[in-house]
Amino acid sequence: MASGRIFSGINRESVLDSVRTAFAAVAPLLLARLLKLPEYYWAPISTIVIVQSTIPPRTIGWQRFVGTALGAVLGAALATFFRPSAVVYAVGILLCVVLAWLLRVGGAYRFAGITLSIILLIPRGRAPWITGWHRFLEVSLGIAVALVVTMVWPRGRKKA
Repeated sequence: MASGRIFSGINRESVLDSVRTAFAAVAPLLLARLLKLPEYYWAPISTIVIVQSTIPPRTIGWQRFVGTALGAVLGAALATFFRPSAVVYAVGILLCVVLAWLLRVGGAYRFAGITLSIILLIPRGRAPWITGWHRFLEVSLGIAVALVVTMVWPRGRKKA
């Protein structure tokens, strides 16, 4: 009887959503490790961002994909030709916003700014183009897994 009280407050949809998220996060983690991606953790992080978003998965997946590509190219270009500084960083973020607007991919600027920040602000032992490429691959893997999971196992409908 006591165990019935403990579990009586648990929402079935929340438990299923947690299991779905855990499955969705582990799949790209294992794939990224199998592919020997250097910063494999970006794949499951990207998957979680999409699977748990209130924005439709294809919309946020596209924004993340375009934004990551944009931020990787801009970050690598700026890091190649300029020493990191507050001014270079500010110009990079501004370019992320302007280019996302010009490409008409509204929310992509957020993801572009994140990727640009990672490439431009974190010192690495390899060329910025390699870091940008790896980031793009790792995030893209996470996006792909998230889109498959959300199509095969859609989030449960909330009751009104």
